[in-house]
Amino acid sequence: MLQTQKTLETQQSLMQSGQISGSLSFNGAMAKEDEEMAKSALSTFRAKEEEIEKRKMEVKEKVQAQLGRIEEETKRLSIIREELDSLADPMKKEVAVVRKKIDSINKELKPLGQTCQKKEKEYKDALEAFNEKNKEKVQLITRLMELVSESETLRMTKLEELSKNIETIHIN
Repeated sequence: MLQTQKTLETQQSLMQSGQISGSLSFNGAMAKEDEEMAKSALSTFRAKEEEIEKRKMEVKEKVQAQLGRIEEETKRLSIIREELDSLADPMKKEVAVVRKKIDSINKELKPLGQTCQKKEKEYKDALEAFNEKNKEKVQLITRLMELVSESETLRMTKLEELSKNIETIHIN
């Protein structure tokens, strides 16, 4: 638009200064007819320029309106896409909540698992010590029974001997 105005101003100043007159007339002086024709051409040119500018503005407005509609449609498509995603996986939010809870419980289970392993080790050690002492007890009981049995046998043998000795003493 700025360039069109400059072109018009240049043409007007050339016409006023008489520089165009040499190309429009052979004798160097511009006739009244030629001047009217030039003015008519200039006004036609200006009218066409104004019409072009007017059409440019109309096209620009139409483009802006379409861009606005495109933006709105893009937003609507985005909303529709989100709705489709939620339809495709309706349990998505619930699954996310459950996964979060699982992660939380896993965090709580880790130290409990470590404590449990520690207690299991302590239990195994205590059980092993218990079993060893129990074996030792069984061995001692077995040895005690052997000693009691031997003692009983010896006592019986001694008693029999004493009994025989007493009998022999009574007999004699």
